[in-house]
Amino acid sequence: MATEVNMPKLGLSMKEGTVGKWLINEGDTVKKGDALLEVMTDKIANKIDAPADGVLLKIVANKKAKLPVGGLLGVIGTAGEDISELLKAAASSSAKPAPAAKGAQAKVANKTAVAVPGARVKISPAARALAEANGIDYTVIAGTGPEGRIVREDVEQAIADLSAAADDRAVSEVIPYEGMRQAIGENMANSWAVAPKVTHHVGVDLSALQVLRATINADVKDTEKISVTDILVKAVAKALQAHPKINSTLSGDEIRVLQDINIGVAIAIPDGLVVPVVKNANQKSLADVSKEIKDFAKRARKNKLDTEEMTGGTFTITNLGGYGSVDYFTPIINQPESAILGIGRTVKQPAVAGDQIVIKPIMGLSLAFDHRVIDGAPAAEFLALLIKLIEQPHKIFI
Repeated sequence: MATEVNMPKLGLSMKEGTVGKWLINEGDTVKKGDALLEVMTDKIANKIDAPADGVLLKIVANKKAKLPVGGLLGVIGTAGEDISELLKAAASSSAKPAPAAKGAQAKVANKTAVAVPGARVKISPAARALAEANGIDYTVIAGTGPEGRIVREDVEQAIADLSAAADDRAVSEVIPYEGMRQAIGENMANSWAVAPKVTHHVGVDLSALQVLRATINADVKDTEKISVTDILVKAVAKALQAHPKINSTLSGDEIRVLQDINIGVAIAIPDGLVVPVVKNANQKSLADVSKEIKDFAKRARKNKLDTEEMTGGTFTITNLGGYGSVDYFTPIINQPESAILGIGRTVKQPAVAGDQIVIKPIMGLSLAFDHRVIDGAPAAEFLALLIKLIEQPHKIFI
């Protein structure tokens, strides 16, 4: 008996999803739990597993098709099984066609007759000057101006085409801009466009926090050890309690100061980046925060995070310290949040302690914030408290 592969409900607020790409082809044999395809939501790309053993008899919804929750994506069954009635029912579904490729109409509209070599060339002075300055043979350019006249835009297009051709020759690999990569790109581009961002950078002494961490981890299993990120989540949550306006969002013409303190933790995976959220981090123990982040990381690598686990964040932490190559950077705010903390590497550096020069482990902090919502002074005050909590970490738990 055929089994439908339907658009899953990946979150309480999800109404529809977009097909990213199919990971197997029609006619392939699958086992229950095998990854079939990617489904895009406004947050992430989710891999959808096969609901049954069998053969993928039909892909109903192709790449970029939009379907409501419950819509038919494909059909699994036995080879040669008649699924015509099932497909007839699917034909009247609300699947939306894939959007036309951007620029396709423009390319068709610009097509004109090819210029005839040796014929008198009609070209504007500006177009001629641009062509000569860039070494373009304008005699082979088809003009789009009146009576086939070559205008400046035609020469600019010829220059762009030559550049694109050169780029194509230099390419060693082509990676489709789709799925999770596209979701991340669109979200980051939107954040960069809407939020006037300012970033405060500072180095913080990690000596006391390292001692505390070593003490906590002295007699525990490796799977239960506390990470620096775990402690920083608690430190940020404590600082947000004292500076609630950093824990806010801009909604229309209102700045909403949020009561819940939900810390997103950026996790790098092979296909990109996900940001699961530790809800009410200020109310949880360090052990519980650590356990939750470990679970997020484990399931993120298997694409098993739910959409709800990556929504509702009020502040994000992104840690590049483990790569050992970045001191400070400018993280992009995870909209609709108003601030994000970037963590750089920890490096031993000379520092002044009293009247002495000593070597201390200094960790880079980069606080980026939306200047529409947060001014520089309150951001600096928040950062000052965070520095104090990191350098005197016992105060995180008081």
